[in-house]
Amino acid sequence: MSLFPKHLLEGYRTFTSQRLPTEQSRYRELSERGQAPEVMVIGCCDSRVSPEVIFDAGPGELFVVRNVANLVPVYQPDGGAHGVSAALEYAVRALHVKHIVVLGHAQCGGIRAFIDNTAPLSPGDFIGRWMSMFVKPGEKVGQREHETMADFTVRIEKAAVFRSLENLMTFPFVQAAVARGELHLHGAYFGVAEGSLFVLDPAAKEFHSVREEVGE
Repeated sequence: MSLFPKHLLEGYRTFTSQRLPTEQSRYRELSERGQAPEVMVIGCCDSRVSPEVIFDAGPGELFVVRNVANLVPVYQPDGGAHGVSAALEYAVRALHVKHIVVLGHAQCGGIRAFIDNTAPLSPGDFIGRWMSMFVKPGEKVGQREHETMADFTVRIEKAAVFRSLENLMTFPFVQAAVARGELHLHGAYFGVAEGSLFVLDPAAKEFHSVREEVGE
């Protein structure tokens, strides 16, 4: 126990003394009847981008899956181990979520490693292999003429959201639920420095500021 991070224990004590008393009945209810979230969020494992914090969600409200660069692989039932696909299957077929939000963000390390073509962190190169699914066979991703590196990075960070939404539709059970109007797919992008949120307009294929929409 002495090696367990002290700040986590302190955080737990704060949780039990402040938040838990106000939500104890909610936790008991969830333990008895199980979870029934309406929203699944596919986000990045970056420690600065917590969906529960960003959306001020309480226990049981969000079904969250986080990975490097918030990527969704294509449907590939090949007998391999597919964590994101397994979570997606459970969310759609067992929990019957009504919404899936792919949440991208600024300063994404996975995206930066991808566009910088940095050296592998290990001989196994797990990150490089994971990020390779971002690009389709034969597709080239490069900086445009007169495009700054900052603009290029943001463009690719947002492109990862588009690609994940596209890959979601390769899953037959997602396709079917969307066709029936039982499931809706959404894209969002979080600006870490300002705490800003942008939501994808699928018709215009552009991200719009939530603050501007609510007139703040």
